[in-house]
Amino acid sequence: MATIHEVMSDTPTRDDDQLLPDGDSIDQPSADTPSRGYTDEQKYQIFNKEFMPHIDSMYNFAFRLTTDEDDANDLVQDTYLKAFRFISSFEQGTNAKAWLFRILKNSFINDYRKKSKEPAKVDYQDVETTYNSEDAEAEHTVDLRAESVSDLIGDEVATALNSLPVDFRTVIILCDIEGFTYEEMAKILDIPIGTVRSRLHRARNLLKEKLRDYASSMGYNEENED
Repeated sequence: MATIHEVMSDTPTRDDDQLLPDGDSIDQPSADTPSRGYTDEQKYQIFNKEFMPHIDSMYNFAFRLTTDEDDANDLVQDTYLKAFRFISSFEQGTNAKAWLFRILKNSFINDYRKKSKEPAKVDYQDVETTYNSEDAEAEHTVDLRAESVSDLIGDEVATALNSLPVDFRTVIILCDIEGFTYEEMAKILDIPIGTVRSRLHRARNLLKEKLRDYASSMGYNEENED
């Protein structure tokens, strides 16, 4: 496992990196983001005890967003560098994982989308036209962890997940893979809980469509669901 010293030394400091984890600028911090007067020793303790245990989850999230090992490693290093730089805005003992995921998400949006390695932000107008019909709204979508297709996790499912627009892919990762609550997801993504629910509903429908043929070939039959 990397240490704070390795993360700091491997990640270059950029002059244009001027965002706090919650998206506020350094020179105009949010009024509800107090700066805590941690000593250097306390900062290292928080980093090692509360941040580092989540590094594997952070890498998995970064890889599913970038679909590239090198980009994922860079994104994780950048995230941990920012976490240490702005550690005074973190309240010790609170949800460190959600705080880190929010930094990583913001870093991905701010940096990696600009490289055009991800498709443009999904057009929700088009999606709503397709998935907000009466049939779509009537269809009940449940947590993918409770579905029979959860046993099919493998290359096909990973490929289907990676093919989703990044905004839909992200909510599935956060909810069905990482297990965040709707409230935590709303904070991580900076969107209302209602938007989290509707986006997750649409994302699961999209993923189920992509998985239907493969699931059928493996003997999965929706008519046999309890």
